[in-house]
Amino acid sequence: MSSKKETFGKTVGFVFAVCVVCALLVSFSAVQLKPLQKANKLLDQQTKILEASGLLEKAGKDIVKTYNEYVDARMIDLSTGEFIEGDVVNFDERRNSRDKALSVKPENDIAGINRQSKTAVVYLVKNDSGAVETVVLPIVGAGLWDLMYGYIGLESDLNTVKSVIYSDHKETPGLGAEVLNPKWKALWPGKKIYDEQNNVAIELVKGGAKAGDVHGVDALSGATLTSNGVTHTLQFWFGKEGYAPFIANYRAEGVK
Repeated sequence: MSSKKETFGKTVGFVFAVCVVCALLVSFSAVQLKPLQKANKLLDQQTKILEASGLLEKAGKDIVKTYNEYVDARMIDLSTGEFIEGDVVNFDERRNSRDKALSVKPENDIAGINRQSKTAVVYLVKNDSGAVETVVLPIVGAGLWDLMYGYIGLESDLNTVKSVIYSDHKETPGLGAEVLNPKWKALWPGKKIYDEQNNVAIELVKGGAKAGDVHGVDALSGATLTSNGVTHTLQFWFGKEGYAPFIANYRAEGVK
């Protein structure tokens, strides 16, 4: 009987020791890999911003060098649209939106985001002469299954669309995930966010936008809810609770 107890005790001890060692290894790996994960996340972000500004092909493999040369990341207070001081490199909209001290609940949450960071980072992309040629703005809004994160590139008039790039989503392959399809992304350049009365007019049109419609983009076939989500996301972020104050401040005088 004692032999059996001794064997059981050794077995439990061995299993416990293995668990402790595995836990230590996992913790050690997580700590060691965190800087690499952070660097990869930043590189992916910079890649998407260059794509949204039309500089990705020019950058080639020199993503970081091109980003640092042409992109000026600035933090803004969304309520006023003014530039403020802040850590633009480590800014995390998702983290801020979970912190009630750093976020607000939108009055008209048509984007379905629940809470919104009080601040945002905008990306001023300059040309070789040093003039701002493109402004890249982060966007987030509900799709079919979860929030969809992306960027929209605007010409310096802060109205004409240069690109819409989604970077993170959980939409259905072949349907909502077609937001990544180059053919659909090619429909955006030249579209206008606002109409002549300065109302947000951009939208995805079921059945396809009519020829000459500067505010309409073809909806995603078979993905009505995702298409509606994209429309609502843009309507929210270019409204008064999004980038409208920033755009109003700098459209006339230009962003420098």
